[in-house]
Amino acid sequence: MPVAFLERKAVVWPPFVIFMHMKNPMDSRERELVRNAVYEIVRMIPSGRATSYGALARAVGIPKSPRLIGWIMGTCDSAANGIPAHRVVNSQGVLSGRMAFGTPDRMRELLEKDGINAENNRLKNWKTVFR
Repeated sequence: MPVAFLERKAVVWPPFVIFMHMKNPMDSRERELVRNAVYEIVRMIPSGRATSYGALARAVGIPKSPRLIGWIMGTCDSAANGIPAHRVVNSQGVLSGRMAFGTPDRMRELLEKDGINAENNRLKNWKTVFR
């Protein structure tokens, strides 16, 4: 639940407390806190479920920055870090980050391995797997 502090916003996502400037760009420390918080949240997404960049942005206190979340997910090297980045899609269930997985079909293959059906680069059952 976000809590406002003057010109800063604190978002508590156990075990994180992230302070974000409301009007100023993030410094490197804040970017790293956001990145780590996003990775921890994504690691909590169970197999068979998915979420959106916008939902992650809201969870870490930057609701107007889903593109930043997309950038973070696209650069996370999910295989090496154990981050199930394939479980994060855009707000309509489109596999918009599929090109970050080496081949265009790899994201779909990983989702199908998790029991999530995708067709034409879109989750077929988006409303039931969204978390």
